[in-house]
Amino acid sequence: MPFSFLAEPVMSLDTWLAFFVACWIISLSPGAGAIASMSSGLNYGFARGYWTALGLQLGLVLQVTVVAAGVGALLAASALAFTLIKWFGVLYLLYLALRQWRAPVQAPDSAALSGAAGVSPWSLLLRGLLVNAGNPKAVVFMLAVLPQFLAVQQPLLPQYLVMGATMIAVDLIVMAGYTGLAAKLLRLLRSPRQQRVLNRTFASLFAGAAGALTLVRRGVS
Repeated sequence: MPFSFLAEPVMSLDTWLAFFVACWIISLSPGAGAIASMSSGLNYGFARGYWTALGLQLGLVLQVTVVAAGVGALLAASALAFTLIKWFGVLYLLYLALRQWRAPVQAPDSAALSGAAGVSPWSLLLRGLLVNAGNPKAVVFMLAVLPQFLAVQQPLLPQYLVMGATMIAVDLIVMAGYTGLAAKLLRLLRSPRQQRVLNRTFASLFAGAAGALTLVRRGVS
């Protein structure tokens, strides 16, 4: 069976398909991860910019691990821990907004090449990781959603592994679309003014995501 762990089934096909559809809906919903992916695609092109999407998946692994280990419930219950992580995320998104606002404009033919040369893949990987790690709402959301697809009478670890792998696979595809779309926009830029407007648009989106995160409260999914 495709969803089996050793000799025992992990989850039914119907349950997995329902979760698969939910993953697409969640991943396609615009959020800080999508903004970060598009920003990287805009600034560095697809090949280099996609490292941000890979970093987002590391953050997703961290979130699923936190929920599976039971730490997520403690996070949701602790006002101090929730607040610290939330404001870390707010400040980091504002930092990304400031960097995007100040991003230099370049000649269209050399923008992707020179932009990619100025940043390492590891820094983009870390950027994606921090964007997801600084979002406690995602952990609370997973606490509300993931248990609905669990068969509590079956071992939980294999089920979390299947769900985590499914979420990552779907999100990699969606973020590839966001990154690629922004990379195509990069090639269409013909003037410094157009680049500046787009940079400041993404800066505003980062700032908007930071503002939205300030409104998140414990227990709100």
